[in-house]
Amino acid sequence: MSILATLEPPPLPGRFTAVAPAHFVPGMSGEDLLGMIFRTCCDLTVSDIQMRAERPVYIHTNKGIEILGHLGILSSAHLDEILKELIGNRECSNHGFGTDHSPDQRTANDIRMAIADFTNCRVADFSCDGVPMGERGKRSGRLRIQAHLSLSGLGITCRILSDSIPELEALGIDPDTTSTLRHCVLKRAGLCLVTGATGSGKSTTLASLIDWLRRHHPKHIVTVEDPIEYQYPVTMDDPQYPGHRIPAPSIITQQEVGRDVHSYRQGLKDVLRKAPHVILLGEIRDREAMDTCMEAAQTGHLVLSTLHTTGAVKTIGRILELYRKENHAAVLSRLAEILIFIHSQGLLVGVQRRALTYEFLHNNDDASSSAIANYNGGARSLDDVIRRSGNIEWDANLRRLLKHGLITHDTFTNAKMNRNDDNLM
Repeated sequence: MSILATLEPPPLPGRFTAVAPAHFVPGMSGEDLLGMIFRTCCDLTVSDIQMRAERPVYIHTNKGIEILGHLGILSSAHLDEILKELIGNRECSNHGFGTDHSPDQRTANDIRMAIADFTNCRVADFSCDGVPMGERGKRSGRLRIQAHLSLSGLGITCRILSDSIPELEALGIDPDTTSTLRHCVLKRAGLCLVTGATGSGKSTTLASLIDWLRRHHPKHIVTVEDPIEYQYPVTMDDPQYPGHRIPAPSIITQQEVGRDVHSYRQGLKDVLRKAPHVILLGEIRDREAMDTCMEAAQTGHLVLSTLHTTGAVKTIGRILELYRKENHAAVLSRLAEILIFIHSQGLLVGVQRRALTYEFLHNNDDASSSAIANYNGGARSLDDVIRRSGNIEWDANLRRLLKHGLITHDTFTNAKMNRNDDNLM
């Protein structure tokens, strides 16, 4: 049993103080259940939560999965109430446009329709507004939700999204790479890829770049995301008058699949018609998305997107997998022309907290372009380019983390790219 199981939950102030139990009990509302869970997770600075019928709540921490055993067991009825509450807080699908229904009527209709859709599809992915946490109107951050069915019945995976966007310096990226990344997103056109496994912080890195760009340069930035994780404010701190807010130089058009556009395909199709300077596509999922990215980059737009790959070389390989072999030479030629950088990252279990590691390939000279254009699965020229000054090799960065005591030797061994290289320093 996790050590968290011995902790007592924080007290429930306000209207909860006199009557609220210290753990789940039958008949609790979805709002009360979520308030208890999120308040505990907020105190523990946890963002990823797993809820399953007839099981305790599980959370993701630096140690892996831990159990909030002190809260008790979530019954099937509890999960039903939680899902209805989350759907009720789902970010409005039409923003009130074109409807005469009251908010209460829209909420009731949304819940009925969402439950019907879930019954048919057996899965639901959506984002929703924060829920009350039972203390002086405090609410959780926005939420990203997946509801699904499994052997145990209804399950809900929840991520509490941060309301604040960190600076790149706070992520664990070294100053030279941070400076290069910011310089790259000032280019008029090209393709910038941030890659990594699920949960590696890709969205946070992209959000940090976009937030810096919107505060310092006049651009029209269009995003197509599924779902939107970070919301960019219209204003910014006034650099000349501390404490004052002024409009940011950039305008950002954020679109969420399922809420603002019917499908990812529609968002891709329409994005170029909005006269953007910068385009952020949440993920390259298929050849059509890759074609859209390359077309936009070649027609004068700066494009940022993600792929679920680890390492720059594997990213090139993954892109080629989207195309027939006879088209590989043409694809590589286009990439050599438009690619600006590949920043591939991962979050590792650290000694004290999670540690960010990454590989960085900057396509900024003839040698890099030639290595990309002539890449094949067995070529080493691209690996050699990554080892050159100005780029960051995955294993070299792991050795840096190990040297500074941020990760253990076991973590280094499990995470390194080249399994045949036993050189630690």
